[in-house]
This record gives sequence, C-alpha cells and structure tokens, in this order.
Amino acid sequence: MTLQDIIQQLNLTVLTTPVDFASVQPENGYTSDLLSCVMSGAKSRGIWVTLQAHMNIVAVAALLELAAIIITEDAQPDLATIAKANEEGIILLSTAQSSFFVCGKLWEMGLRAG
Repeated sequence: MTLQDIIQQLNLTVLTTPVDFASVQPENGYTSDLLSCVMSGAKSRGIWVTLQAHMNIVAVAALLELAAIIITEDAQPDLATIAKANEEGIILLSTAQSSFFVCGKLWEMGLRAG
C-alpha cells in the first residue's frame, strides 16, 4: 500500500507540497496526541495519526523519520508549521474525521502497528 492509496481511500487533504505519494510506502502506524508517547512508541517510516497541529509535531516526525502525519478532526496547522514541514520533508495530511475513524480505516487497509 502506498501513501497515494491512503490519501485517496481516506479522502485526505494534502497540506504540504505534493511529492510522488505513490513512491511512499508506510510500514506501520501509530496514534497518540502526547508527543512523549510518539517519541517512544512510533516507528520509522510510519504514519502518525493525531489531532495535534502545532510546530512540535514536525520536529517529532523528523526525528523519527515518519512517512507522514494525518491531522484529524479538522485541526489545521498554521502556515509556519506547514513551511517547516516542507523544509523538513514531512508530509502533512488532514481530515475532518476522528482519529478513531482514521485508525480503523488504516487497519482495514492492512496497516499495522510497528
């Protein structure tokens, strides 16, 4: 499964500069809104599902080399956060759906925890 598949099936909005999403293959998933939990539990090349939309999510994702962040519940990062994500090569995606819904869909698609 590619990030392009995930974007299409979950009808996600791309917030950062588009890349070749078909070449990005997430290997696992993680959900949490506590940055310390993400830093200790998320795995490299994974997708992080959160309702957090502030600048610190970019730093955590870059540190862990995550494939993408899905921001849920219509939370929207500010322009500085999006710019920093572009600079760091972090893909930000958004949806109005809940984190629970997104995780369920990712599970149905075959994505598992790391």
